[in-house]
Amino acid sequence: MTRTVLTEIIDGARNAAAEEVRKRLIPKDLISAIDRNVEVEVGSEWYLHSPTFHGLMGEVRNADGALVSLRERRGARTPSGVAGAHRFEAGVRRLLRSRGVRAVPAMVRDLDGIASVFLTALARDAATVVREGGVKRFGTVSLVVPGEPAPAPLLKDPLLALSTRRGDGQTVGGDDVLAAVTMQLFGDLRQRAITEAAEMTRNTSAN
Repeated sequence: MTRTVLTEIIDGARNAAAEEVRKRLIPKDLISAIDRNVEVEVGSEWYLHSPTFHGLMGEVRNADGALVSLRERRGARTPSGVAGAHRFEAGVRRLLRSRGVRAVPAMVRDLDGIASVFLTALARDAATVVREGGVKRFGTVSLVVPGEPAPAPLLKDPLLALSTRRGDGQTVGGDDVLAAVTMQLFGDLRQRAITEAAEMTRNTSAN
């Protein structure tokens, strides 16, 4: 799933670079990719720690009207996802090569950081799914004509099927991670991440 997200970001950045006839990605290409596709705006904790995004964060003031510094906004404790950043560098470089591009070190660093905080958030939400017995924080929306009964729920919708779970309340399983994706992603990117993860799981089981 992390690979699916990074691939979407890299492709968006590659398109931005191609407009300037470049094959080497730079940080502004990452910003362009996120600006053009809100579905890839993940890893938000990383944005507070990356020079690439400092100019986009805007001013934040406290109750007294005093400007809150970036250090204060980051908090006293470094988020665990940020502390573990750069663990994906080798994979990021392989993914860049597979998409036919290279990236400057700052761009690789940002992709590392985004992957790290996204995976951390995914693990956190998967644990929440286990603890709560399913995705409890999100409901469904149906269009109903006044005076007519509400339509029956779409039981065959794979996303709705992930909203409840079976099993113990301690062990995180593959379906719990898939359910966590529905909390982290949306739109076509969410569906593609779930589909590709399920396909990879089937291929692994077959082997």
